[in-house]
Amino acid sequence: MKIVSRNEELLRDALSCIPQPSSRTSLASCNKLIRFEDIRAAALKIQCGVQKTPCMYSRLSKQYGMDIYLKKEFLQYTGSVKERGVLYLLMSLTQDQQRKGVIVASDSNFSMAVAYHASELRIPAFVILPSSTAPPRLQTCREYGAVVISYGTSAKDSQLHARRLAQENGYLYLEEEDSAVYLSGLGTVGLEMYEQVPKLDAVIFPAGGHCGLLAGSAAALKHLNPHISVIGVESESFPVLQQSLKAGHPTEDQACNNHHFYGDVSGVCFGSNSLQLTGKLVDKVVAVREEDILISMLRLLEYERATVDAEGAIGLAALVAGKLPELKGKRVAVVICSGNLELYLLQQCIARALTLDNRVCRFSLVISDCPGDMSKLLEILAREEARVLDIKQERTFVTSELFTVEVICTVETRDKIHTAQLRNALLERYPRTAWTER
Repeated sequence: MKIVSRNEELLRDALSCIPQPSSRTSLASCNKLIRFEDIRAAALKIQCGVQKTPCMYSRLSKQYGMDIYLKKEFLQYTGSVKERGVLYLLMSLTQDQQRKGVIVASDSNFSMAVAYHASELRIPAFVILPSSTAPPRLQTCREYGAVVISYGTSAKDSQLHARRLAQENGYLYLEEEDSAVYLSGLGTVGLEMYEQVPKLDAVIFPAGGHCGLLAGSAAALKHLNPHISVIGVESESFPVLQQSLKAGHPTEDQACNNHHFYGDVSGVCFGSNSLQLTGKLVDKVVAVREEDILISMLRLLEYERATVDAEGAIGLAALVAGKLPELKGKRVAVVICSGNLELYLLQQCIARALTLDNRVCRFSLVISDCPGDMSKLLEILAREEARVLDIKQERTFVTSELFTVEVICTVETRDKIHTAQLRNALLERYPRTAWTER
């Protein structure tokens, strides 16, 4: 956590001495950066302010051939695991710092966590957001108790304005980074999972730009049992963590566009501390496609009744995509860390996921424009138990023979096998049926 104020040093922690990225450090030296005792102290201090979320056996276990346990961090009050680190940070500030107040400038789960927990601790909180921020996010931060100011057209504009206000009024400017305090709070997730699920073989975390959860939890898990595999998952669109581990220092992926779909996963502001802990304690980092994330969101909605965003679904996406075949038959925990999906995105994500999962398909065919021919087509669809979502008829611009109509139909099927059966039935009656490829 990066904290800036006008006249004072605000945090002194165990991460003040950081080795250079190029230097080789041992596990012992990494543990000096964040100790297990720090994580345990954080757990005791924040236990009354955050939920001890369940880590439950999932119905998805049979489908993927392993015992899957889901750590449901999206059940936190603000819908995000970031509450753990934020609460511990705010509780660690001096009374004078708490009295002055804090200010943040990011459209993220971090800002919402600051808004809520600062209000609960009676710390004045200010959130500066650009005008492009979705209105529901602005309203949510206000409801949590923060003073919300819309300023500028970009994130950079709002950040510069927040820094200026911090300097002029003595507020503490908070920016998500990787101090020992923040990492210790996030690391309590690993501590809880170890207590909740005996004999864990592996734990899967979201990675990407903000890998504090991965690093902090790895420190807890590896201390308790070095044989537990800790795995990070990031997007193929911007494999920031893999690139940084290869380079030996934090790098920025130019492909990062901070699209609202990816949220905090696409961030690039993790620091050297998280990177060093990840390099020493994390066993594997894999990347998944956007399609895998969408199908993972669909699986969680159907099997767990959990509406999560890309950051929350990306860990399970590694199992959906078959990226971790070595975990077959093992006991695996997956952190579902965030559920803050905008409503306008939810509809798009579900529709796209159903198409990717071969459960919504579209085809077109030409039939005679005579009474009864449309009924015959609908009879085939009914017999094959396909649910018609949309059907259109085109007469004017049909290029085939006269007195015919082109029918464009969108239907819902059960699965890939059902779709293939429907396709064969239609081709048997209408050989020139054209299917729209996804």
